[in-house]
Amino acid sequence: MSQKNNCEFCQIINKKKDAKRIFEDEKALAILSPNPCCAGHILLMPKEHFSIIEQVPDYLIAHLSKITNKISIAIFEVLQAKGTNILIQNGVAAGQKSSHFMIHIIPRKENDGLDFQWQPKQLNEEQMSTIELKLKEESKGIGEFEKEEKKPVMLDKKIEKIDKEENYLVKQLNRIP
Repeated sequence: MSQKNNCEFCQIINKKKDAKRIFEDEKALAILSPNPCCAGHILLMPKEHFSIIEQVPDYLIAHLSKITNKISIAIFEVLQAKGTNILIQNGVAAGQKSSHFMIHIIPRKENDGLDFQWQPKQLNEEQMSTIELKLKEESKGIGEFEKEEKKPVMLDKKIEKIDKEENYLVKQLNRIP
């Protein structure tokens, strides 16, 4: 069985499993998390199966970012949140449990018991400089983004072919002065 067929979230997208759908368009689906860390925890995912962010096309990341922003605004207004955490668990080492890429949108209130704090690591200047140079070199290609392929516009009406003899414009061109 392929990863896509075995994916719990692909089954939700294809309506083979139930979920509390919050938002949906042709490219993305947002649902209430089935395993929330708090009330209003939302999962936003592309409808196409991608495992990690590196596989997701740039135009789709941009689309998901716009939706994330609008959902975050809705969380502030509807749930009276005082903040949101926007979280991507990219890879097993980062806590990713599902094989489907998704963005967690988590409502926050003061003293809500969620802890996303960490102790800063102390790096010396040489370590920081080495990391900076390596990442700077690798980042040179940033700026060349994938574009979505444009699909042809389909009209509902069939275009009628006009016979040359019936077309008055053609008749005007053939007129002898």
